Amino acid sequence: MGRGGIARVHEATGLAPSTIGNGIRELRAREKDATSGIEGIRRPGGGRKLAHEKDPSLLPALEKLVEPVTRGNPESPLRWVSKSLRHLASELSSEGHVVSRNVVGRLLKVLGYSLQGNAKTREGSSQHKDRNAQFEHINSRVEAQLRDGNPAISVDTKKKELVGDYRNAGREYRPKGDPEDVQVHDFINRKLGRASPYGIYDIGENTGWVNVGVTADTGEFAVESIRRWWHGQGASSYKRCSEILITADGGGSNGYRLRLWKVELQGLADELGIPISVCHLPPGTSKWNKIEHRLFSFISVNWRGKPLVSYETIVKLIASTRTDKGLVVHCELDKRHYEKGRKITDDELAQVRLYPDEFHGEWNYTILPKKPKRTIGVRRVVDRVVS
Repeated sequence: MGRGGIARVHEATGLAPSTIGNGIRELRAREKDATSGIEGIRRPGGGRKLAHEKDPSLLPALEKLVEPVTRGNPESPLRWVSKSLRHLASELSSEGHVVSRNVVGRLLKVLGYSLQGNAKTREGSSQHKDRNAQFEHINSRVEAQLRDGNPAISVDTKKKELVGDYRNAGREYRPKGDPEDVQVHDFINRKLGRASPYGIYDIGENTGWVNVGVTADTGEFAVESIRRWWHGQGASSYKRCSEILITADGGGSNGYRLRLWKVELQGLADELGIPISVCHLPPGTSKWNKIEHRLFSFISVNWRGKPLVSYETIVKLIASTRTDKGLVVHCELDKRHYEKGRKITDDELAQVRLYPDEFHGEWNYTILPKKPKRTIGVRRVVDRVVS
C-alpha cells in the first residue's frame, strides 16, 4: 500500500501499528523460508500443543497396547481383543490419558502403524533338506527339455468351485446400487455339483489347457486331462517329440505316492509310444508350481466377481483368459465319470516300467512305453536315467 499503509490498516481494523508491522515481518520471513512447509498465517510454534507433546508417556503407552507381547505386558487386556481405535482410546483413558479415538488414529500414523492383513510367508520348520536341490534339478530338466525341442508342462488341479449362483470373490463394474444377487449360503447344489478344473501349462509355448471335470478329481482324471492336451495341442506343437516332461505337486491326484497316477501314466506312455518323465515339487512348495502364477492366477482375475452359474459359464470364462505376455487358454468340459477310491494292486503296479532317477527317485522318475515309436529317443532317455 506504500507510504501510510500501516496507518490506514490501523484505522480500518483497530490493530496496533506495532502488531501490523510484526505481521508484515513474519510474512516476509516465511516467503524467504520456502522449506518451512507452514500453511495459513499462524507463526511457527503457535496453536494448541499436540497430544503426545503435552503427554510424553502417551506414545509408549499406545505402543504397548498395540504390540503387548513384544513391547508391553503379555497379559495386556487388549491382547485377545480387536484393537479398534475405540478400544485403544478407552484403554488409554482408563490409564489416565486424555485422548479420543481420532487422536489415537493420528498417533498410530506417527508410530508408523497401518491396517494390515496376515502375510503368508512362513513355510514351517519341516522343510526337506534337499528342497533347493530339487528345485535346481527341476530347472535343469526343464531347460534341457526346451533346448531339445520337447514339451515341459506344469500340471495341477485348480481349487474346486461350486456351480450355481454363489458369491465369487472380487468385484466388477455394475450400475451403482445394483449388485448381482447370489445365494446367502454356500450349500452345494446336488444337481449342478462342483467343477474340478485340471490345468496343463506349457512352459515353452506359454499356453494353457484346462479340462473341467464334473465328478471326482482322481489320478485317472489327471492323466486323461494330459491326454486331451496332447491330442488337442501338444502333438501339433511338438511333432518330433522324444519325451514329455511333467512338473507337478507332491500330492493330490498327481501325487508321487499315488499308484493310480503311475498306472495311468503307463497307459498314456504306451498309447503315445513316448517316454514320460515326472518331477515332483518338494513337500510344502506347491505355491511355486509354475501353473499357479502363470495360469491359475489369471483365471481367478478374469472371473472375479462373476457367479459361476453353470459349467458353460466356467468354460467360457476360463477360455477367455488372456495376458499381455501372450498367454492363450483352451478349455473344455469333461463329462466322463471317474470312480473314487479305485485300488491298484501290487501286480498292476509291477507292470509299470518306471525308472527312478538317481537323485530322489521317489520325486523324479521316467515311465517308458512298452512299444516306443522312436527307439533312439528311448535309448537316450534310458542312458540319462541310468547315468
